[in-house]
Amino acid sequence: MIGQAVQGLLRGDGYVVDWVQDGAQADAALHGHHYDLVLLDLGLPQLDGLQVLRQLRARRDATPVLVATARDAVRDRIAGLDAGADDYVVKPFDMDELLARIRALTRRATGHLEPVYEHGGVMLNPRTHEASVNGQPVLLSGREWAVLQALLARPGSTLSRQQLEDKLYGWGDEVSSNAVEVYIHGLRKKLGSGAVLNVRGVGYMVPKA
Repeated sequence: MIGQAVQGLLRGDGYVVDWVQDGAQADAALHGHHYDLVLLDLGLPQLDGLQVLRQLRARRDATPVLVATARDAVRDRIAGLDAGADDYVVKPFDMDELLARIRALTRRATGHLEPVYEHGGVMLNPRTHEASVNGQPVLLSGREWAVLQALLARPGSTLSRQQLEDKLYGWGDEVSSNAVEVYIHGLRKKLGSGAVLNVRGVGYMVPKA
């Protein structure tokens, strides 16, 4: 029930979510896929959460990990942090706090300390989902927002079509062959033709200032 609620919350806030319910599946998913963040329950069947975390860090995988633990499990929280977790949230947790901690960790992972993304006159506020260009509000679809946030997180870095698709679709979602191009086209119409550049044969980028 908690997993379903969290999955619905995150998807409603614009995140793409892959949800697994045991440690072995989690370890397999983390072996085969790159994630922006892992929300990890420690009390998992087959392979407990601490083992999943230790194996992740043993591979020198720096993916941010937010551990979910019970209120009275102080030793678990300490063990999780010592094993390489970046933060923890206590069950039953407040959903707004969970979202705030996720935003903070994903910002930190990209070296982005400010709570908003600002670059070249474009501003994104992940908390309020407001966007503007040169101070003028712009209405973005959820997937346009996801693409733009990924690009703004690393101005000057090129993201491939596959990397951008990973920001848009979870397991089992049907991926349109030209989806990324459609959202890039929409962003250029709303932000200006030079807002997102096509690096031929490689992918897309937001030009460095």
